Amino acid sequence: MNIIICIDDNNGMMFNHRRQSQDKYLREHLLNMIGTSPLWMNAYSKKQFEEDFYICVSENFLEAASEGEYCFVEDQDIIPYLEKIEKIILFRWNRSYPADVYFDASLLSCGWILTEVEEFAGSSHEKITKEVYTR
Repeated sequence: MNIIICIDDNNGMMFNHRRQSQDKYLREHLLNMIGTSPLWMNAYSKKQFEEDFYICVSENFLEAASEGEYCFVEDQDIIPYLEKIEKIILFRWNRSYPADVYFDASLLSCGWILTEVEEFAGSSHEKITKEVYTR
């Protein structure tokens, strides 16, 4: 499976049980990027996406996703699923927000290779950076 995570400059993901930020253009970019592949997420994350045929909602989405499918992760620990993960896609907000849930960036030093970097303007962020890591 392919993991998609949004983080701030300090690798923060959430604060006080809420996402740090969201961006309409990032969601459009993400949906265009995955095409017709299923996009797995939990009910919390689904709230920011309009109806879409390819979105699959499950509270156990990291277990349910199959090879090649995408998971949008906002509030889950991906470490238990590392063996299943083929690709990690980070969208960086290029800002610092308060955070109490973090992406463990140390895992990127364990055989993951940065294969793609792309920057684009968001609707609420001047610059969003996409980084793609593969094994």
